[in-house]
Amino acid sequence: MVQEQDRKRHLPKRIILIRHGESQGNLDDSAYTTTPDYKIPLTQVGLDQAEAAGRRIYDVVSENGRSKNWKVYIYVSPYERTKSTLRMIGRSFPRGRVIGVREECRVREQDFGNFQVEERMRAIKETRERFGRFFFRFPDGESAADVFDRVATKCADFMESMWRDIDMKRLNHDANADINLVIISHGLTSRIFLMKWFKWTVEQFEHLNNPGNCECRVMQLGSGGEYSLAIHHSDEELKRWGLSAEMIADQRWRATATHGAWNDSCPWYLDAFFDRLAEPEEDVVEEDIIKDSQAVLDSIQDRL
Repeated sequence: MVQEQDRKRHLPKRIILIRHGESQGNLDDSAYTTTPDYKIPLTQVGLDQAEAAGRRIYDVVSENGRSKNWKVYIYVSPYERTKSTLRMIGRSFPRGRVIGVREECRVREQDFGNFQVEERMRAIKETRERFGRFFFRFPDGESAADVFDRVATKCADFMESMWRDIDMKRLNHDANADINLVIISHGLTSRIFLMKWFKWTVEQFEHLNNPGNCECRVMQLGSGGEYSLAIHHSDEELKRWGLSAEMIADQRWRATATHGAWNDSCPWYLDAFFDRLAEPEEDVVEEDIIKDSQAVLDSIQDRL
């Protein structure tokens, strides 16, 4: 069951991460040589993608029209391409369904420096592939690790921020409505957000694929109070995004797990960090450990 405090605070039913539509920079790298990154606009294709994404998100939060009592609260990166994506997405939502919009600087794009010289940037990105995407810092810019630091703060803070808005009745809405958070951001930022939320390792991050323009990642609240990608997305999608078999099993577990159950019930997760642990203590029966581990594995296999 969802914890009492979470039920009282009415957790959002979904957290939907969406990358902006196709930008002029996606179409032509030379755009960054004359236009600051934050001012890069969407192409016409990007505008069309964003409008179509609005319809898809509407179908998700309204459950294809079956749900009648839902609202959306939107966070948007301050970049031109994300704000334009927001405007196009908004065409699918009646005013009464949107309970708030907030520009959030912490979910902005990775800083690659100021005006970018195309040839130099190409060489730098090739170096990044050799060095490792997470720790490589762009000259006069950020590394993915730097983005992690600011997004990590956001993960913890944005829920409290919204809860404060609800508790202080800044958001005038039916307390029984399903709330859906929509975060309109960038590819790397979305991957970092998921990495922080689900406690993925740096090695797991390195295998993740960037979402396409206006592609969504839907985190939905499970029956036990954990968010999971596996409720809305198929195993094939998760695999295509770069999630390993263990990460997919984790998402499936979260769909029904109670808070803290994963760490308590999955001792094999430690194998990613240890070659060997000491023998069980005398008051712990090894057969019980094996039995409990097998029971959890069987449970996951049934869901798969």
